[in-house]
Amino acid sequence: MDIMIKAKLLVVLFFISVTAFAQKSVSLKKNKNMSAVNVTFSEATYKGKDALKVMPTSAQTEAKFVKLTDVSFKNGTIELEVAGKRATNAGQQARGFVGVVFRVKNDNSQFEHFYIRPTNGRADDQLRRNHSVQYTSFPDYPWRRLRKETPGKYETYADMAEGEWIKLKVEVKGDKARFYVGGAEQPTLLVNDLKLGADQEGAIGLWVGPGTEAYFADLRISE
Repeated sequence: MDIMIKAKLLVVLFFISVTAFAQKSVSLKKNKNMSAVNVTFSEATYKGKDALKVMPTSAQTEAKFVKLTDVSFKNGTIELEVAGKRATNAGQQARGFVGVVFRVKNDNSQFEHFYIRPTNGRADDQLRRNHSVQYTSFPDYPWRRLRKETPGKYETYADMAEGEWIKLKVEVKGDKARFYVGGAEQPTLLVNDLKLGADQEGAIGLWVGPGTEAYFADLRISE
């Protein structure tokens, strides 16, 4: 019996060690392994957390993110906390857009993308609530095209508030992805046909949309 217990304990310890090895925390202190793609960024403290503050430039493109140049990601899990709120000079269409991009090509010409619109989460209008969570794929599948051609398939509702810390998790395997919002146990949004296919691999980026002041913290990556 003692031998069986020891064997089981060794197995448990093995899986714990493998998980710990596979998952790594990524420092979000401003460093040489970060590059700005149509954004500015700086270290900050926001609502009790050490964070990276990211602001978009005026460039008219969806490619607005801090690129983690020392990370190559194909399949696995990305977990982080984000906060997005309207910038002081934001236009009426600003929603506090904030999210994560992955499988980013070296030249930033292609990437997969999940993000949230925090001001929609508790809006008085149900249609706006339905557009709280979004998947897109750059450059061929912006939200406008996906909403027009397949309404409701690549966006959905989740409870969230502007300017508050929100947990996000992305699970990716092949051409499928699961997006979890707010610490939910079940995926908030399912994507079974990532538009860039199953084989693309690339960097991870911390994404911000127009008219947004965004914060990022507690980034962890598992493969």
